[in-house]
Amino acid sequence: MRAFLKTALGLLVVAALLLGALVSPAPAEAATKKSFRIAWSIYVGWMPWAYAAETGIMKKWADKYGIAIELVQVKDYIDSINQYASGAFDGCAMTNMDALTIPAAGGVDSSAVIIGDFSNGNDGIVLKNGPSLADLRGRRIGLVEFSVSHYLLARALEAAGLTESDVTIVNTSDAAIVDTFAATPDMNAVATWNPQLAAVLKVPKVNLVFDSSMIRGEIIDLMVVNTRTLQDNPELGKALAGAWYEAMATMLRKDEAGAAALEFMAKASGTDIAGYKAQLDATRLFSDPQSAVAFAQSADLPTTMNRVRKFSFAHGLLGNGAASADAVGIQVPGSQVLGDSNNVKLRFDTEYMALAAGGTL
Repeated sequence: MRAFLKTALGLLVVAALLLGALVSPAPAEAATKKSFRIAWSIYVGWMPWAYAAETGIMKKWADKYGIAIELVQVKDYIDSINQYASGAFDGCAMTNMDALTIPAAGGVDSSAVIIGDFSNGNDGIVLKNGPSLADLRGRRIGLVEFSVSHYLLARALEAAGLTESDVTIVNTSDAAIVDTFAATPDMNAVATWNPQLAAVLKVPKVNLVFDSSMIRGEIIDLMVVNTRTLQDNPELGKALAGAWYEAMATMLRKDEAGAAALEFMAKASGTDIAGYKAQLDATRLFSDPQSAVAFAQSADLPTTMNRVRKFSFAHGLLGNGAASADAVGIQVPGSQVLGDSNNVKLRFDTEYMALAAGGTL
């Protein structure tokens, strides 16, 4: 689901800048914009967007603010982010790392307006014939290079007192990773996410030696919106927050409506209700907007984003001209900026979650 192709980044920078120059509206036009397109892709924590679109919840909240919002499913996750960064969408569901390394690194000023969840076991590292994290040394590890799986591996190696030089990374697509791991004797480890992780764990004689619950709060799933668009049209942020929290509240109800919502989300994501609930169990959902605001305002967020930006720079993901991890500024709540304060391109904006928490949407 959440993969990054490094070769796309250079092209993205050029495409985003050229498209922005060609189609950026004048200030007066931007302020009067009434129709918006938001991209999402299949992942357990993003299925409420599918439900909001299907049931009319999104339309209800858009109508309240006199705008129109089209929620568009894009089959390929990275394609959805690239399209957002090029201007085809006004917002997109993505992880914190991908928000930094694709649109922000490509020069697109973006704001995370909803923190939906963090992975709490949905991402993991599995070994053949190895019971412990220390057994990573010398392994050929299949993963989607430069993805959150790559970041997870880096954190696991750090915990084991190892570095990437102690292993061999085998770049493997998420679509092929299960079959490749099962059929390739010398690929004796894998890092991946659900639902692939669940399938990998069915391979004989394997052990889960590390997962995202061991780095709680570091792989964060967001709704990201173009900052300029949001500033000119705050109704967009309000409508998205209203629809999101209504959909979340419905799916968590202990009645027929809640069961129907979960059944819809499971089917739409390509699994059954048991499989979907298993993935939910490995996800820390922020169903209460106040908990999302508290998470954003905690000291943990800047600590995490510091790790993410350092990893991204070390792997060449902040652009060819990046001289250091400070190249792209990241604004966290409290007006703190990590990196270049003159080049802030990723912002964690709690305004709309706070409105939802206060019941003032």
